[in-house]
Amino acid sequence: VPAFKPGFGIGFRRLSIIDLTTGSQPLCNERKDIWLACNGEIYNFAELRRDLIGRGHRFATGNDAEVIVHLYEEKGTDCLKQLRGMFSFVLWDEQKRLLFGARDRFGIKPFYYLEKNGLFACASEIKALAALPAFPRQVDEGAFADYLTFQYVPEPRTIFQDVYRLPPGHYLLKTAGKPVQLTRYWHINFSPVEKSLPYFVEGLRHYLREAIRLHLQSDVPRGTFLSGGIDSAIITALVQEREQISTFSVGYTEAGYSELSEARQTARHLGTDHNEYIIAPAEFLEHLPRLLWHLDEPVADPAAISLFFVAREAKKKITVTLSGEGADEVFAGYGIYREPSALAALQQLPLPLRGLLDLLAQHLPSGLPGKNYLTRARRPLEKRFIGNAFIFSPDEKKQLLAAGPDLSPYRLTAPLYRRVAHLDEVARMQYIDLHTWMPGDILVKADKMTMANSLELRVPFLDHHVFEFAATIPLSLKIQGKKTKRLLREAFKDILPAQAVNRPKRGFPVPTREWLKRDDFQAFFRQLLQAEGTPWFHKKVVEQLYRAHTAGIQDNSRKLWTILIFLLWHRTFISRSLDSAV
Repeated sequence: VPAFKPGFGIGFRRLSIIDLTTGSQPLCNERKDIWLACNGEIYNFAELRRDLIGRGHRFATGNDAEVIVHLYEEKGTDCLKQLRGMFSFVLWDEQKRLLFGARDRFGIKPFYYLEKNGLFACASEIKALAALPAFPRQVDEGAFADYLTFQYVPEPRTIFQDVYRLPPGHYLLKTAGKPVQLTRYWHINFSPVEKSLPYFVEGLRHYLREAIRLHLQSDVPRGTFLSGGIDSAIITALVQEREQISTFSVGYTEAGYSELSEARQTARHLGTDHNEYIIAPAEFLEHLPRLLWHLDEPVADPAAISLFFVAREAKKKITVTLSGEGADEVFAGYGIYREPSALAALQQLPLPLRGLLDLLAQHLPSGLPGKNYLTRARRPLEKRFIGNAFIFSPDEKKQLLAAGPDLSPYRLTAPLYRRVAHLDEVARMQYIDLHTWMPGDILVKADKMTMANSLELRVPFLDHHVFEFAATIPLSLKIQGKKTKRLLREAFKDILPAQAVNRPKRGFPVPTREWLKRDDFQAFFRQLLQAEGTPWFHKKVVEQLYRAHTAGIQDNSRKLWTILIFLLWHRTFISRSLDSAV
């Protein structure tokens, strides 16, 4: 349903979740001089609505987002401080001739914008902007160079020139004739305190159960995604406490890449209606172009495959799913977070001895066990950790790229590290991931792959009340020896099967390492390389990477997958028209 004013237009394509009959958007106030389109959910809308009605506001629908219109009337941009949810929205104030846009605190929902030649446009998908004549269908070469390092384009840039993301926790204001203004309204702050384990266990149980209650609000069927690990098991257990639900898992036929049996054990323990699906490599290859079309940008995380298929299966029974995204960043779940304690002993050696070990590391052959440990131990955290993915180093990119800027990836993380120099190394790593990896990879694929199947994904671990409590957890309750997420495991071990509590993180593993050795994948890759790779890559270098991988000399699957995804994205969005891309 579009709405137009002189010099302004707004439209919305709705996935109905709350108020299925009257809740269409755009929404407006009583005078019809404030208009809103909002993608997402406001979980505390019922409380806000009661307060606003008590102060004389009249609501035309039961849509949760309508509270934003009336809160804005009272508080202006400060309305954001009262919103609890996931959202990207745009609001038009006719009297002020002002456009107000905002994105939720963690970037769960996407917000893209383009400002060029007097035009300002924003949307929750780049494809909507691509319909405009002013859309620049050109690759941002700096963003491309960053993509090869991170396997995604770090915010606020996108892979397209002149198209940007509104960063998480920010709002923008736009008036005619003036450039867009961005303002941060919320900060990620870690402030650990020393309290007892029972204090943190009780607090976490309270805040997460409250978040689950709010996240279950909907007028459509709900369920959860379930892997074999603890994050999705906790979400499922807490939802199952409140209602009988369906759970969904996917797996693969390749040995070592399926968590179906572990997920099945958890589902049986919790008593859910469990559903499974096995993804065949040929089926995946057939769907890969469509996955890239839905992603809008190259995101070379193979887990997007699993998310697409599990969302497709879930949509057959439900319209809202709760999932465990965010737990690893908030509660310190990644294996790499154990590294500071593992390196501590070496870093405490006298400087002369460390210098000898550095020299030894430089002369050890590549791939020898222990070389990477010695190499990383001599580097400061700021140089060894830029987030959970580090695909091509600067030197490797120089060999790989036919052209392009020589940009250091550390320029993106250095300002973040400066903000948190006072924190322990694990908290600093979490801070980096919360600003790079999570909004650039984790939340992008979660949103795009579920919305591609008209399924809404909700992430209770990223409720900002949960985070603000978790931000006070001391290091001792995050990492203990080889165990990550210590507090999360302690708080919910009584309601979960032991295998889910004690199992190391795997997520939805994908057998790309094996698939890339298959004849059909090799043919597909080389066809794309021939058609799309000339301006970007030295093809001989790419072929060397592929031959070493298929011969079993070196596992280059992540590098090859990163190249493959870019080539397919380039064919879809640059070489072809979008209408004929899939």
